[in-house]
Amino acid sequence: MKLILLIMLVALLIPLYEAWQDDNIWQKMLAFASIATKTSIMILIVSILQDDWMIGVVGVLILSVGNAGLMLLAHVIKRLNDLSQTL
Repeated sequence: MKLILLIMLVALLIPLYEAWQDDNIWQKMLAFASIATKTSIMILIVSILQDDWMIGVVGVLILSVGNAGLMLLAHVIKRLNDLSQTL
């Protein structure tokens, strides 16, 4: 179990490294969405292994709601950047 979680934690670092190299806001937001998805999958795996459905509910909420808010924030930031470039 610990080996699987360690491998998943290493997989979390890959999008962070890619986002750190690029200045594009969409790349950074997609990297953070990927991290949120991977984290929620990790939470779901832990909840299955520990047989605790309350932890699983939190994982499902992060999976379903977290990415939508992040993409909305990315769209607002992009619109602000477009507006500032036209002025």
